[in-house]
Amino acid sequence: MPVTRKSNRCIYLWILLCGVLWSALFGLLLSACTYDSGWSGGPEPVRVTFLDVGQGLAVLLENEGRFALYDTGPDSAGLMDTLMARGVKSLDWVLVSHFHRDHGGGFMEMGAAIESGRLKVGRLLVGRDTAVGFVSDSVYKVARRYKVPVDTLERGDTVYFAEGFRLECLWPVGYGRFGGNRASVVLMGSMVGPQAGRESAFLLTGDLDTVGENRLMELSRDLSADLLQVGHHGSAGSSGLQFLAQVAPKYAAIGVGKNNRYGHPKEEVVNKLRIVTGDSSAVYRTDLHGSFSFEMWPGVGLVVP
Repeated sequence: MPVTRKSNRCIYLWILLCGVLWSALFGLLLSACTYDSGWSGGPEPVRVTFLDVGQGLAVLLENEGRFALYDTGPDSAGLMDTLMARGVKSLDWVLVSHFHRDHGGGFMEMGAAIESGRLKVGRLLVGRDTAVGFVSDSVYKVARRYKVPVDTLERGDTVYFAEGFRLECLWPVGYGRFGGNRASVVLMGSMVGPQAGRESAFLLTGDLDTVGENRLMELSRDLSADLLQVGHHGSAGSSGLQFLAQVAPKYAAIGVGKNNRYGHPKEEVVNKLRIVTGDSSAVYRTDLHGSFSFEMWPGVGLVVP
């Protein structure tokens, strides 16, 4: 019996309906087996790079073409060449943790780059270091000459850099007077998850000594971080075992010059770091590895690229 056009249309509709139902069922089963990492491909990671500036410290933060700098290393260490080679033409802010030459000296040389238009600096951030002298005078002179706004940080302040990322100042406190290493500005950088909980964190300590570390632990009872910038280039006067055990970092980073005359990092500090991290390969040093980076990914945490 020949099939009429009406029956053909019914058969076609029936086949189409079955196809839609099957596609929906297949999609449901597939979605039930798919792992959601929490990252939708939106925000880029925050890259944390410890620059090789010899016996000194300079930490470059990068996110979606924006840059900021924690400490500048010593002068005459080629910081500007390093920044230019990395495509850095503008810094949201430069933070000088304290007024020692191996941490703030590089800022003295930024003036020429600012004047020539090769570099823009949005703000200069400093702590409450009471030690005054050539370095502090020179840093402020550059800021004044090139009209770079200056902000003073203390515990409780927040430094802004990237979406979903928070930089908290943990030290120094506003009611104390500190000079030199103990005045170092301590920053906790953390990636904030969808539920406003901390996913991963790194801790920048400048040259903070053991007395400062102990005060910091008293104020921040839950102090911990995945990555620790080791204080004072790994000297014996920093990195107390109790402090390291409290922070419990997965990775440790040391800004230190090759064959430096101070013998940094001290062997006892390196041994403590190996115990705390559980792996000697988790201790990174600019004298051995050159410049090195870490990345903080939304929904993933801290990784070594």
